[in-house]
Parts: sequence; structure tokens; C-alpha cells
Amino acid sequence: MEKSKKYILSIESSCDDTSAAVLCNKKVLSNVVATQEIHKQYGGVVPELASRAHQQNIVPVVHQALAKANIDKKQLSAIAFTRGPGLMGSLLVGTSFAKSLALGLDVPLIEVNHMEAHILAHFLDDGDHRTPSFPFLAMTISGGHTQIVKVVDHFNMEVLGETLDDAVGEAFDKSAKLMGLPYPGGPLIDKYAQLGNPHAFEFPKPKVDGLNFSFSGLKTSILYFLQRETQKDADFVSKNINDICASVQYTILEILMDKLQMAVDQTGIRQVAIGGGVAANSGIRQRLKDAEEKLGWSTFIPKFEYCTDNAAMIGIVGYLKYEKGTFTDQSIAAKARYAIGG
Repeated sequence: MEKSKKYILSIESSCDDTSAAVLCNKKVLSNVVATQEIHKQYGGVVPELASRAHQQNIVPVVHQALAKANIDKKQLSAIAFTRGPGLMGSLLVGTSFAKSLALGLDVPLIEVNHMEAHILAHFLDDGDHRTPSFPFLAMTISGGHTQIVKVVDHFNMEVLGETLDDAVGEAFDKSAKLMGLPYPGGPLIDKYAQLGNPHAFEFPKPKVDGLNFSFSGLKTSILYFLQRETQKDADFVSKNINDICASVQYTILEILMDKLQMAVDQTGIRQVAIGGGVAANSGIRQRLKDAEEKLGWSTFIPKFEYCTDNAAMIGIVGYLKYEKGTFTDQSIAAKARYAIGG
């Protein structure tokens, strides 16, 4: 192995996806994700079932990642893993496995903050992908988090605003559930929204100070709206599903873009990057592209496979920390709540 080549095995297990990746420096050699289908029947992630599924998936997923990368485990330079935030049971599976493997191979162990990884996924070497320069603004939007972060350097980040209650992904999924759509409903809202009129129905935007977000009130207004309309017509949702989805999505995207515009105005930073599962939404991707043309922003949108939870984004943080010599020891423990910079 050339001295300049560092092979990092990374493990992600913060929620309901078990993922392992192998990076050679910043380049992704493999990125394997095992999605847990069992949660669909419950309409959301069941933590106990998630941790059991991780236990079943983690060995074959790691084996597959190494095989796809054509790397022997003895060639690995370090093991990186998600320490938090996330579901404690899920995090424990990945943390325990990573610690054991690093100990067995006698290689450094690197802990990674899941939220920092969503942001730093933009630094993966993926061919023609553009990389933001410092400083830039990052909006991380997922099922569990909604944040606007000022990124001064790889490991110098400041949270400017975050959700006070529900995350944006949760707002999408729960709105979909109210319409009778199966879990996860966010992608279905996006799909139907493309066929509907975004101005067909009007929903209130919450008034929240500063750069913080709130989605609980919007969710309640959608609930009351659907209850009111279905009392008049039992088939209202099925008859108007495209327009309802388009209107809900439009309102959510307006909330996100308003806050992002405010963050740009306050900081003067016109480089804007997004990350997290909701970054796969076609509407937000289009709104950012429009902002690039109309507002003169430089926008950075990750590939779909790096939006949702995946180990490649854990791997890039692992590599950056490896270069700095930032390692951890076997006393490290998973953290369900883990703030950026914490």
C-alpha cells in the first residue's frame, strides 16, 4: 500500500439504515446501504426493531463494502463510525462493532458527528462534483433535524438556527400519514406534488423569531384542513391528492427558503449547501437552482445517494480527522444527543 493512500472503513447506524463504506482518501470505493423494510407496517421507525435489524445487517454490510472496494481488512488505515446523534440502540450496534474491529485490527478509531457528516459529504471526491469554499452556509434537512449552519472550516461550525419542535422530514412524513399515504411519505408527497397546483390550497406559515424553524403548527393546520374537507366529501383526499401534496410541499419549501434567505442576508455569505434526506426532494433542489440564477447564490446539492443516511459521508469526516490525527480511544460511548461542535 502506498503511504499516500489511506483506506478508511466507515460505519453508519444512527437510525434505520445500516451502512458501510470504504474510502481511499476522499474517493468512495464502496458505499453499501441496507434499508430496513420492517418499519413500513408501523408507519414509522420502531427503535427496538431498528437496533435488532442493525445487529443482523452490520456484518454482511461491512463484508460487502470491503468486497466491493476490493480491499482486505488488513489494508485498512482506520475505522470511522457514527457516534451520534440518533437512536441510542442503533448507535450502540455501530459503535460496538467499530470499537471491536479497530481493536482487533489495531488501527485508529475515529468518532463522527452525524450532522457534521451531512455537511462534509460535499467534500467527497466524486468526479465532477463542485465543492464549496469556506465560509459557506449549510442547511441540513432530514427526518430528525432541521438546521442552518455557518461553516467556517471543516471542524469550525456554528448552528445559526434549528427547529424548535418537529424536523422538516417529520413534517413531510406525518402530513403524508394524515393523507393516508404509506411510510415513508415524504418522497410520495414530492412525487404527487409534481402533478399538482402548489397554490390550490393555502396553509399558514409559522412566525418564528430569528433563523429557527417550527413545523408543529403547520402539521396541525393540515390535520384540521383535512378533517374539515373530508366531512364535506369523504373522497376529498383521493380526488385532490396531487393538489394537496403540491400545496403542502410549497408551504414547507417557502418556510425553508425564507429562513435561508434571511441567513444569507444576515451573514453576507452567498455560498449555500444542503444535505440530509430531504435534500433529495426535487422541489428544494429546484428552488436552490433558481436562487443561483435569480439571487446570485452559489448552490451545492449532493448526489441523491449522499443525501440520505450513508457511510460515505461518515468516511469523509473520518479521512479529514485522520489527516489531523484526531482519534478516539476504546472508552468512547454513543451519544443520542450530540450537538455540532459538542
